[in-house]
Parts: sequence; structure tokens; C-alpha cells
Amino acid sequence: IALSSLFILLIVYLSYFEIFQADFISNNNYNKRIWKEEEYTLRGSIVDRNDLPLASSTQLEDKQLREYHYGPLYSHIIGYNSRTLGKEGLEKAYNKELLNISKNNSINEIKKIMSKSNLNPKGMNIRLTIDHEIQQYAGELLGNQKGSIIVMNPVNGEIYAMISSPSFNPNKVNEDWERIIKNEDSPLINRATQGLYTPGSIFKIITTAAALERQNINTEYNCKGQVNIDGFILKDYSSKGHGNIDLHQALVKSCNVAFGQIALELGQNNLQNTGERFLLNNPISLDINTKKSVLFTEKMSKPDLASTGIGQGKTLVTPLNMLLMTSGIANNGKIIKPILVKDILTSTGKNIKTNETEILSSAISPEIADTIKNMMVDVVKSGTGKAAALSSVKVAGKTGTAQVTGKKDHAWFVGFAPADNPKVSIVVLLENSGTTGGESAAPIARKILSKVLEKY
Repeated sequence: IALSSLFILLIVYLSYFEIFQADFISNNNYNKRIWKEEEYTLRGSIVDRNDLPLASSTQLEDKQLREYHYGPLYSHIIGYNSRTLGKEGLEKAYNKELLNISKNNSINEIKKIMSKSNLNPKGMNIRLTIDHEIQQYAGELLGNQKGSIIVMNPVNGEIYAMISSPSFNPNKVNEDWERIIKNEDSPLINRATQGLYTPGSIFKIITTAAALERQNINTEYNCKGQVNIDGFILKDYSSKGHGNIDLHQALVKSCNVAFGQIALELGQNNLQNTGERFLLNNPISLDINTKKSVLFTEKMSKPDLASTGIGQGKTLVTPLNMLLMTSGIANNGKIIKPILVKDILTSTGKNIKTNETEILSSAISPEIADTIKNMMVDVVKSGTGKAAALSSVKVAGKTGTAQVTGKKDHAWFVGFAPADNPKVSIVVLLENSGTTGGESAAPIARKILSKVLEKY
């Protein structure tokens, strides 16, 4: 019994690692077998959707040189592959594919290591959904401004561009490491997927959706520029006020007074339930690291709830989440899983896997999505988002100016086009720009939307 028990314990112990810890161990930067694999396998290339090489490897005698052809432009998507610092981004997520490591056939792996006739096998290649031309253009428009831009097809989830600034040069990550980690602007953080920001008025899209789902609440108010909520003075951007205003005009003019009171009418549970269907408080699956947006779940006071309804207070969101929120409006209420990696290819170009479109959430009904879309069209046509308007097609959008304690405001714009048959959605965040979303984020969105529509 004692001997059998010891054998059973050994089996359980080894099975635990094989079943629950296998991926962690195999991808661990300290796993020497992975680095041994890289000594004799030419790491696969990473290309954009049009097969333009973005990262590739060259064999130099007894070592490989990994080259990132566009330096900082893709640092937060592709990441880096360093023997001393480890791996990040897609280099980490698709390490096995890039080295063509079989997951289940250990015998073939041993043969590959022992074989003298095949000393330099090649890894698989990865084709992204990213369009280099759009990625480069978005990077130029963002420039040195802190923030992020993401461009996506709201119907199939394919991401055309994802920019985060500041960035770093993955070609020089080893020599620049000390400078990078001491940089107070945190260039290693992908602001598009991991940055958490106060959303400001773009959150009013969620408050609007919650209000439209409940017909028994009052959505018409007389805005005098401010309102007293239990001693808290909720102010509008326009101190003059908007006068008598309904829900449609409240979104077009981005009326804080109306939306603060609508949030109180809705109550915390209704607002939270709608927010969570738009994926706040939920993980968002992507090939690179993401963070959950945070919608306050503890009991709120009336001032906290009113602030939440206008996108202030304790709510924090990622640009990716706000892009998916907007894409849900564009796609009849359905939020599609974002896709960065389109295909996995053999070294000879044979396609062995394609990532397909997948629905993450049915956030709202098609009827409510259509109503909000029409409101967002008027935001761009006659409201705060006029700087995003295009002459050739209707653009739907929403601006946001998020106040940050002790720092300058964030400027936001979310939108999609053409409004009647959406092909592209966008989020622009300018971190601590000190400007409004209509002033600075909307013009950037207009230029990118125009370029994408011209191409697609």
C-alpha cells in the first residue's frame, strides 16, 4: 500500500505539470529547451495582411539575427525576442508556431534535434490582419503625442492598425533596456490594450443604450449648465446650459446635466448590467496582453453614480474596449472578437490555420443599435464631432473630454463609417493632451477613416 501510494503520488505530481503547467513551463523564458530550439530552427517571419515582412530572422554562422524592419512602429504588437530579457507580444504568444514546435509529438521533436541532415529547419510564418500602410499613417498622425489609435473592421474583427505611443525599438531592446524601464512615460505598456483611462463622454453611449432599454425613465431635462446632486455640483462643459433637451440632443451636444440625471434614473444595477454587456469588467481575448476595463461595482452614492453616467468617477477603460463598444453599435449590437493574427503559414506558404470571426457579446438589440447610430451621425453632422465629418460618406461618432485629477484632460474620439454600411471603426485617445476630443482626436480620426475607406 505504501509503495503503491508513492507511485500514485508521483503520477499525480507529474500529471499536474503535464496538464496544468505545461504551457507555462514550455513558454517560460528560463526554459533552456526553447533557446536550444532556436539554435537550429530558423525563426519564422511575421508579415502584414499583404505579406510585407515586418519581422524576420537570418542565420549568421552559429547564431540568428532577428530583425524588426520598422522598429518602434510594431513594438507593442510584435514585441521582442531576447535571450536575456525573454519574449513579449506576438513573439511570445506564437513562439511555438514561429519555431515549428510540435505540441504533441515528442518523438518527432527528438528526431529533429538529433538529425544531422536537417540542421536548419524553418519555423512557421504568421500573417497579421494589420495593413502596414494604415499602421504607418496612424503612427505619423499620432506622432510623439502619448496615446493610442486602433482601427478595425467592426463586422469581422480584423484590426488594420494598432498604435501606442511612446514606444521602443525592439532591435535595440537589450542595449536600451535600462533607459526604457526608467522612462516615466512607460514605453513598454501597450496603451491600446493595457492602458486604463477615464472615458469621459464616450461612455455616454453606454448610458444611452441603458436608457433606451428602459422606457419608464425620464430622458427629457432642462439643462441650466449645472445641477446639484446631494451637494455635488455636476457642471456642463457649456456653462450657459442647453435648455430643454431630450436623449437624442443630449448625446449630440454631450450634455452632462442630462446624462448625470439619467444615470440616477437608471440606477447602478441597470447601468452596470449594460456596461458589462459592452465587456466592461470582463476580460477581452486577444493574442497580446490586455487589461479589463473597470466599472465600479461597489455601492455608489448618488454623486458617484451621476459621475459614472457621464464617464467620470471611478470608471476606467482601455481604448480596445471602447473600440469594441463602438463596433457593437456599428454591427447591429453584436461585438466581434478582435483579430490580430489572420493566418499561420508553413515556410513554403501553405496555410494551415485561419482565425475566424467570433461573436463575443450581443450587447444590445439591432433596433437600439440603429437608434444610437443615428444619434452618433448627428454628433458628427451638427454636434461635438463635426471635425470628423467626411464629404463623401456619413460618419457616426462620439467625442470625449475626460477630466483627470491633477493632470491635463484626455481627448477621445470613437466612431465608424460609412454609417449605413460600416466598414471601419476607430478609437483615438490622446493622453493628457489638455484639449477636447472634438478639437484634436476627431480630426485624426477623419483622416484615418478617409484613408481606410479609400483603400477598402
